[in-house]
Amino acid sequence: MPNETWLMCPVCRGKTRLKLREDTELRNFPLFCPKCRRETLIHVRQLHITVVQEPAAQTQSR
Repeated sequence: MPNETWLMCPVCRGKTRLKLREDTELRNFPLFCPKCRRETLIHVRQLHITVVQEPAAQTQSR
């Protein structure tokens, strides 16, 4: 059986409601933390979590 671990929030390090296995891969996954009530966009591959930094919205100029 593959190794399983709880997915921890990258902001507050609280436990979320998701479990990860070694063979789990996520791309652009919106992770919601019930403890800090924030949503973070992440990538997961081989139990390694990377936070995706979205560029700030810019106004359009004419």
